[in-house]
Amino acid sequence: MELLSYVLQQLINGLQLGAVYALIALGYTMVYGVLRLINFAHGDIFMFGAFTAYYLISKWDVPIYLVFPITMAVTALLGFLIEKIAYKPLRSAPKIALLITAVGVSLFLEYFLSLNSLFTPNYIGFPRPFEVTGYDLRLFTITNVQLIIFAVTALSLLLLYLLIYYTKYGRAMRALSHDREVASLMGIPVDGIISFTFIVGAALAGLGGILYGFAYPQINVFMGIMPGIKSFIAAVLGGIGIIHGAVLGGLIIGVSEVFVSAFISSTLRDGVIFFILFLVLLLKPSGIFGKWIDKV
Repeated sequence: MELLSYVLQQLINGLQLGAVYALIALGYTMVYGVLRLINFAHGDIFMFGAFTAYYLISKWDVPIYLVFPITMAVTALLGFLIEKIAYKPLRSAPKIALLITAVGVSLFLEYFLSLNSLFTPNYIGFPRPFEVTGYDLRLFTITNVQLIIFAVTALSLLLLYLLIYYTKYGRAMRALSHDREVASLMGIPVDGIISFTFIVGAALAGLGGILYGFAYPQINVFMGIMPGIKSFIAAVLGGIGIIHGAVLGGLIIGVSEVFVSAFISSTLRDGVIFFILFLVLLLKPSGIFGKWIDKV
């Protein structure tokens, strides 16, 4: 019974971390689906969201119900600016140019912001606007922070699903992901839809930054590197370009990381995630839900 309780507790902790990874992975998979670009600056948008929420809560005493929309709006604007300034001029350039630019944008955000007085390379405490309360369910304990993370993530995924499958913007995004040239011939504003995709993905990354701050209340300017990489691995695991694949991949990566830390060694948790990526690329490069397409 004690072992079962411990396993269930670690499972809850893993799902908490996986929910954050899922929100970040959604941005990766949406941008890749529309633009065939791996936006390595996405993890830094997640970091920017955490810092935005930090200042809203600790410096300006903004109510928590306003912290979420303001932070998402700020990160959405950042995603929009990155797309317009860094990626749009290279729209017709070789893919390697876009990839190198994405890495450059990521490094620029990290090191430029670390020189700014508003950001810091040192860890600072993220203020929780409420007390952490645990609820004993006999076999495991769940906290109000975990309930908030699960509820906000589930609501975000529902709204994203409705956006993708029941709005004209979602239909345009799906059309663009299949064939950009045909979509443009059908009257779809390609540039506008690509910008909209970056805006939605960046808003979700900002939301993930808030939830990460609630769960693990320490932030710094380089905090987006490893969560960004792991979320990218989650997107690849689920099938990059596939919404529900990113969600499942995020949950698997989060649970795997926590279980390795709890049952094997905390020093191996990052290595196991990269081993999962190695297995996916070796055995099923298209991911869990992806399909291999032979091009003749």
